[in-house]
Amino acid sequence: MRALPVVAAVTILATVASSCTPKPDFADPTVTEFVEAIEQGDVDKAASLTDNPDLAKDLIGRTISGMQAEGVDAAVTSVTNQDTLATANVHLDWKLPRERAFAYDSTVTLTKVKNEWKVRFLPTIIHPTLGNNQHLELRPIEAKKSRVVSADGADVLQPGSVYRILVNTSSGENLTGTAARVATVVNANKGQSSIPELNSADLARKLADHQGNYSVAVVGGPEGRAIADELRGVPGVVINEEAAMVRTDPTFAPEIMSRVEKIVADELEGANGWQIAVVNQNGTAIESLERHEPQLAPAVRVSLDHKMQQAAQEAVDLRKDKKTMLVAVRPSTGEILAVAQTREADKDGDPALMGMYPPGSTFKMITASAGMAHQGVTPGSTVPCPGTMEVGPRIVTNYNTFSRGNTSLDDAFAQSCNTTFADMSSRLAPGELQNMAKSFGLGIDYNIPGLDTITGSVPHGDEFMQRVDEGYGQGLDLASPFGMALVAATAAAGKTPVPNLISGHRTEVSEDVPAPDPMVVENLRGMMRSVVTSGTARGMSQTGGEIYAKTGEAEFSGGSHAWFAGYRSDDIAFATLIVGGGGSETSVAVTDHFFKKIDEPAKP
Repeated sequence: MRALPVVAAVTILATVASSCTPKPDFADPTVTEFVEAIEQGDVDKAASLTDNPDLAKDLIGRTISGMQAEGVDAAVTSVTNQDTLATANVHLDWKLPRERAFAYDSTVTLTKVKNEWKVRFLPTIIHPTLGNNQHLELRPIEAKKSRVVSADGADVLQPGSVYRILVNTSSGENLTGTAARVATVVNANKGQSSIPELNSADLARKLADHQGNYSVAVVGGPEGRAIADELRGVPGVVINEEAAMVRTDPTFAPEIMSRVEKIVADELEGANGWQIAVVNQNGTAIESLERHEPQLAPAVRVSLDHKMQQAAQEAVDLRKDKKTMLVAVRPSTGEILAVAQTREADKDGDPALMGMYPPGSTFKMITASAGMAHQGVTPGSTVPCPGTMEVGPRIVTNYNTFSRGNTSLDDAFAQSCNTTFADMSSRLAPGELQNMAKSFGLGIDYNIPGLDTITGSVPHGDEFMQRVDEGYGQGLDLASPFGMALVAATAAAGKTPVPNLISGHRTEVSEDVPAPDPMVVENLRGMMRSVVTSGTARGMSQTGGEIYAKTGEAEFSGGSHAWFAGYRSDDIAFATLIVGGGGSETSVAVTDHFFKKIDEPAKP
């Protein structure tokens, strides 16, 4: 019973002893509260725990904003306490946009101010490398744009600069005089580039109707640089240099490359890199603490072959007085290797790809194939080739009424007997010629990214007279050079290749048709070879490979179109057309020049 007072006394003594012992005073709670405030994005609270709230608020606020922080994990890893000084080690792990992170260890010093622990303000409270008036920022490292290359690896589009020519209509200058000066300089320097011709009077009227800066033109390449240099300093003229994709050769398929550039613009953008930068109060990056390099996008490849395109353009320009065009295709892959046409042809848009012309005797490749498939004839079969022939009510005549009498199908094809193939076609059932044309790609629609194309059209042939005319490429038969190049490519490959221009961009085909019978194709190839060795295309002087082809003269009121379509044994199919060019020897000569140019050794 007496134990209770003793227990009570012991309790009282213990309480008195406890109240006399000094309470430990550590900085741990303050530094913990500081890093938790940073973790929570509470800039005001974190700053209030320092001995210089204004500077701390600026530093912490600028860094959180500059880092575009989506969050930060902050933790105190250790604290060393002394009487009035403490040192804490902290770990910061910034959560950045797009699942990026930046983590590091830092040191925070605390001092007692009026018996209260405060974080000593130093820039190192955020990062150990920071100096006065510096903070952290997440900054992008822009990726350079990639380039567009031709099939033979030549750069055709690459990152560079263009020059925008502007006239300040509010400058008080003589606008008529300025317009005359700008037009003179531009027109004198444009050369053969795609820079537009300027009319000084028209430009002066546009300037008079405009307030402020009027954009006259955007010019690039060596010509653009020369224009910009000459106009720089002219009163009222402003020259702005702008980043852009520039053409290494402005004459290289300019219309096609304009379409390509628009289609692949996004593909040329690489993946930007990023860095954590130490930034001063003026926004200048002083040092990179962490750096992730940008990733350059792979080059975009177009099927056009730089050397072939140049050769094709030079070849068609041999007949620049006419609408002359040439299309080359790789039979094994469908890659479009060259599309060239003269300035005269340019007046009609893109006739090399979309022009519809009677194919003349080049169409005999289709008729011969249909005859071999449905009438059992072979290259050795005997067929009639009189100078004229009455086929039903139609009188069909050979060129200059030449006659081969009864001859082989191979010879009739090589010498291009109209009478033979009109007779053969008249005996085909309706639809057989049309179906054979489709099996060679003619009459099929191809949606090719970067190109607008039409192959041609062949009627069903329900009328007898229609079939007669169609047999030798007259009547309602129509084809583009692109279409006839595909016919030739089919003869080379045994099936119609799917034409394509830009790597990675799929061509859509309007319908799926079976390929021609392999034996028919094999026989056709032999006859096409005879055209070059002993027929209407003999005399070619190119030596780069064996040519298999068919000539054609498509008659119209007042003249004839000159055609030549075929392939060379090194995987190049072609079609050449000279609108109103007369005899096919002219188109053969253009094609011969094309091949000789591509066979020339590269210049050192």
